[in-house]
Parts: sequence; C-alpha cells; structure tokens
Amino acid sequence: MMADVCMIIGAGAGIGGHVGKRFAAEGYHVALCRRSDQDGLDKMVAEIEAAGGKASGHLLNAVDEGSIEKLIDDVEADIGPINVVVYNLGAQIGNRTLADTPLKTFELGWRMGNLGVFRVAQKLFPKMVERGGGALLVTSATSAMRGNAGQHSHAAAMGGRRMLCQTLNAEFASQNIHVAHILIDSAVNAPDTLGKLLGPERFAKLLETKAQGKDEIMEPSAIADTYFHIAHQHRSAWTFELDMRAFSDTAWWNHPLDL
Repeated sequence: MMADVCMIIGAGAGIGGHVGKRFAAEGYHVALCRRSDQDGLDKMVAEIEAAGGKASGHLLNAVDEGSIEKLIDDVEADIGPINVVVYNLGAQIGNRTLADTPLKTFELGWRMGNLGVFRVAQKLFPKMVERGGGALLVTSATSAMRGNAGQHSHAAAMGGRRMLCQTLNAEFASQNIHVAHILIDSAVNAPDTLGKLLGPERFAKLLETKAQGKDEIMEPSAIADTYFHIAHQHRSAWTFELDMRAFSDTAWWNHPLDL
C-alpha cells in the first residue's frame, strides 16, 4: 500500500522543515523540496527517519520550466498520492528601490510567489479531484496585506498569492480541496531565512531579545502544529485565511532593536 504524502515546497530549517517533521510524526511520507543544500536535505531526512518517520529529499528549482510538474509526477509514481501540499516558497528579494528593481528581478518574485502556486494547482488538483480531495496550504507574509517601501516585488507577489488562493478556493472547495492562505505576521526563528536576511550577529541579538522564554518571535514547531490542524479540519469548518503572529500586541518591527 502506497503512503499518504505531504509535499513541502520550501523545506528549510524553519517553517517548512518543522511542518515536515510534524506530518511525518503522524504517518505521512514527507517529500521535502528545496532549491539547494543537499546536505541540509539529507540531514533533515535523517532526523525524520531517526524519529521513526518517512521522508525523502528533492532538489527543486521551482522557477525552472516543467520542474514542479515533473517532481509531482515522480513523487506520485515512486512514493504515493500527494494528499497535502505545503507551498512555503518565499518571494523575498530584499529591500530595493524602484530604480534598483530590474524587470527580471521583479518578475522573479512573481514566478516564486504566484506562478509556482498556480503550477502546483494546475498539475495536482485534477488528480486530487479524481481521488476525492486534498489540501493546499500556502504560507504568506505581511506583504500580502500591506506594501512597504522597498518591497515592490514582494508585496505584489504576496498580494497576488492571496488573491490566487481565493480564486482556487472558490473553484475547488466544492470538490473537496481545502485551500488555506496562512499569513505569518511576525518574525520566525528560522536560521536559513530570517537568519540570512539579518546576518548571524543581528539574528543572534534578535533571538536573545525576543526568544529565550519571551515568546515574542514565532517558533516554527508551534507553527507546524497549526498547519497540521488546518490540513485535517472537518470541511464544515474549514479555515481559508489565518493570521498568525507572536503574542505581543505590536509587531517586532515597530520596536527596532539596536542591531
């Protein structure tokens, strides 16, 4: 009997990796997909297997033509039906002024933020419909709701991602495909995303100030619990959009650290 599969596109050491561990702990085979770092993938797979789970690692450049579609076909043929997809691929290209945002760079955000989600749905949803249902959980960001200076590409990508999820939900919810847009509205303790954006020293200072028992920065293992819950909700009470943030009343960026 083939295993139920959760495919995670954007399986880094933060949200994606922890969501993978959570699903694997519940009996899924987790197909972990990321653009680079084979060693990191191998380590994540080994950790899941050491805990008694099943996982496989797949290098995927999601902007390459045909790459997502081929990987979906390969996973379904070799491992089993993909019941849940977590699209956790970011579209952040850094703070850039309008003059410092070439068309190719702007387009890259769209390809990662929008076109990738569309390609997953176009390839996989017909299979899910035939099987009676499935789930697509899409990680999003504050920029889906508010555009800030220097975030032209990212805000356009995340805003479009939100609207795309709405259209997919409108068409496929009645066919038992659960689409959820999950907005992460606080900093996440993720060394290979926020850690790289800030740099080692600033990231360490952020953790010292906001984590370590203070819980003012989001822990990816806690986020993963919510993802698993959403994927298994009764369809009479499906969540479409969820805004997740640390408990503190105001966002971390409104209290600049001396970093």
